[in-house]
Amino acid sequence: MVSEKVGGAEGTKLDEDFKDLERKVDVTSKAVVEVISKTSEYLQPNPASRAKLSMLNTMSKIRGQVKNPGYPQAEGLLGECMVKYGRDLGEENNFGGALVDAGETMKRLAEVKDSLDIDVKQNFIDPLQNLCDKDLREIQHHLKKLEGRRLDYDYKKKRQGKIPDEELRQALEKFHESKDVAETSMYNILETDIEQVSQLSSLVESQLQYHRQATQILDELSDKLRDRMNEAQNRPRREYTPKAKPIFDFDSDNQSTNGGYTTSVGPPPSRNSGKTVLPATQLSSEQPCCKALYDFDPENEGELGFKEGDIITLTNQIDENWYEGMLHGQSGFFPLNYVEIVVPLIN
Repeated sequence: MVSEKVGGAEGTKLDEDFKDLERKVDVTSKAVVEVISKTSEYLQPNPASRAKLSMLNTMSKIRGQVKNPGYPQAEGLLGECMVKYGRDLGEENNFGGALVDAGETMKRLAEVKDSLDIDVKQNFIDPLQNLCDKDLREIQHHLKKLEGRRLDYDYKKKRQGKIPDEELRQALEKFHESKDVAETSMYNILETDIEQVSQLSSLVESQLQYHRQATQILDELSDKLRDRMNEAQNRPRREYTPKAKPIFDFDSDNQSTNGGYTTSVGPPPSRNSGKTVLPATQLSSEQPCCKALYDFDPENEGELGFKEGDIITLTNQIDENWYEGMLHGQSGFFPLNYVEIVVPLIN
């Protein structure tokens, strides 16, 4: 080789067909290495996780473990977060229940992603890695051996006449032998590339299976969330009723343990807030009334409970959200959005 570079000696040339095979095998080798690397990035984009996974896999091989340890999927981590806070809120809470539903779905997606990782590794990455470690490496070995025998033959050819002809003939035979072996190996690997196409097809099938399962799982979650939204929209909104505030009266003569303050519970909001109570003479056959659309269970003192379908006599409108009425001899107030006015009040 030094003689060729320094002395400018002409070395034995390989034919163009051989060079074309060598070029194609070189491109195949580079493609396999790069595709393996990029596929690993596709399965786990986080470089820190890939490094941790590589270390765990190496340790598992050293310990003789059959099953390699996996790594937490991003979907699984998100799912655990959603489930935790959904349960903290309480599943009876609409948002809390929705978080739990979404979190469980994300955990299912993580399991499907684990299956994708296993399938791709077994049916795509491992076969390509085997091709790289065995067949392509063997071809590189044959090419290096060919190059060494070519240089040996060229060297002895230059010394023709100074060395026995038998030695030169043996060098030529070894050169042709190595060339045939290398050429056959390269030809075989290029002709059997259907195996690589099959492995690529396995990758696509694994991806299709993953996306089909993910779509089905997400469709189920979408239906659940849509049902929750419809239920929330159809549920009657309950107006907030402030609780009665304590009234503090300062009495200088009353020296009690609370520093002279006495507390008493104030009355509920006035039922006559600016509205006119109907006189008894107005309660005729066209007496103002309403029909209950939903059951209403009183939560505060002074509220009137009723069942769906009850006819309630209207006696007063307290404000834009509350009415006062009578049912079964009991009087109280109730929210307007729970009833349908049949005969309106006449002020």
